This record gives sequence, C-alpha cells and structure tokens, in this order.
Amino acid sequence: MSADLRLGRWEDALAGVECDAVICDPPYSARTHDGHDDGAEFANHKSKYMRPSAQRVDTSRPRRAISYDNWAVEDVDTFVDSWAPRCLGWMVCLSDSELCSAYRAAYERNGLTGFQPVVILIPGMTVRMAGDGPSSWAIYANVGRPKSLCKWGTLPGGYTGPPGERVHVGGKPLWLMRSLVRDYTRKGDLVCDPCAGAGTTLLAAMIKGRRAIGAEVDAETHALAMKRLSQPFTPELDLGEHNANCEQGDLFRRRRNA
Repeated sequence: MSADLRLGRWEDALAGVECDAVICDPPYSARTHDGHDDGAEFANHKSKYMRPSAQRVDTSRPRRAISYDNWAVEDVDTFVDSWAPRCLGWMVCLSDSELCSAYRAAYERNGLTGFQPVVILIPGMTVRMAGDGPSSWAIYANVGRPKSLCKWGTLPGGYTGPPGERVHVGGKPLWLMRSLVRDYTRKGDLVCDPCAGAGTTLLAAMIKGRRAIGAEVDAETHALAMKRLSQPFTPELDLGEHNANCEQGDLFRRRRNA
C-alpha cells in the first residue's frame, strides 16, 4: 500500500479526483494563526515578564510561526463546494471553533447531512505564552455525509490523547488521524487529504489498509512528507473497527454507476 502525494495547490493537483472520503486538517482562522504567531514571538524572546507557570514550558527550541495563510469562511465554502460532489462518503475537516459553523453551513448547502462538531481534546497541545487565559487544547472535527449514505452506526462523540511528535507546524498526532480513518472509512477506500502537510493522514490511511491520495503546496513540506511516507510501517489489523449496518461499498458502486 502506497500513497499518491502530489506537489501543488489542491485545486490543480487534485482536479477531477474522486474519493471515498476527505479527511484533512486545513488552515484555521486568522484568530488562531495570529494567536499562534504572537505566542511564538513571545516565547522566542524569553521575556523576563513571563509568568512562573509559563517558565516551566520548554523554550530551548525556537517556536516557529505558521508559514501558510489562514482560512476564512470564503475558503471553507470554496473547499466544500469543490469536494462535496466528488466525495462519495464522509468529509472530515479539522478546524478551530471559529470556522465550525462555516463548515456545517457549507455541508448542508451542498446537500450533505452536517453534524455538530466533534471535540478533539489534546491536553498540552498548546500553552498560552502571551496574554491571559486558558490554553487551547481543543480542536474540532467537522463531519458531513451524503444524505443517501446508508446507516453508518454510532461513532465516537469525541477523541482525546497526547500531543505526540510534531513533525510539521500545525501537524496533528498520528493516533488522531488513525482514529478518524478507522471511524469514517472502510478498508480499501480511497482517502483524500487535499492539505496533506507532512503526510500524517496519508500515513494513517496506509496503516489502516486504505488507499491514499493528497496534495501539498509547499515544496519543502512535500519533500518531508515523501521521505516520511517512504519509510516502512506496520499495518494495523481490523480488530475492533466500527462495523457499518450495511455495505457501504455497494452504495458507492450504485452512486458511481448512476
């Protein structure tokens, strides 16, 4: 099992691609990006005014700013409008709280069933280095499916786990992407990540026995992902995977032939 990771904008690199599921971690809102970058600047200056609780944070390594542009509601609309007609199953897009309502509205405008955001709690994911208030340990999976998709059964109402190794700025832990692939796809499905970053979703798909395709616009990040995806990995067994109430594959074939 290998992944097809293409270099370029998803609009160009994945034009015409159809898939069984879109699972991705696109850019977040301006509020989140600005907050991250402000915190990075604060941490890297190691201010003498840093609070005692913040001083316990490891600042020995520079905290990098986000190198890609944030998304606004218009970007969410463009993304969902493009992929909803080409995705035969679930769309799962991670975001901050600012963009959750935009994803659900875009799903439903495209005829999908949109669900309330699924909370993902990653304790220690970020530490508020500048300003006062709680750190951001939660992100959200915005999920939607075609109304014609047969019953899938009950899925987890949330996920929690450790931050894990951060391969790329903004990257998510492998355990999370494995869980989403497990719950929202079937073995053999084609999983697409149009905002692939360091390739975590594609790696998770391969580990879970799915086919994988994606795009990454930054050449340096693409090279990092390609190297990562070329390394040996241990496939996981299907034990304990969620079972659908009916055969999704038959439905997909009917939709393709319609």
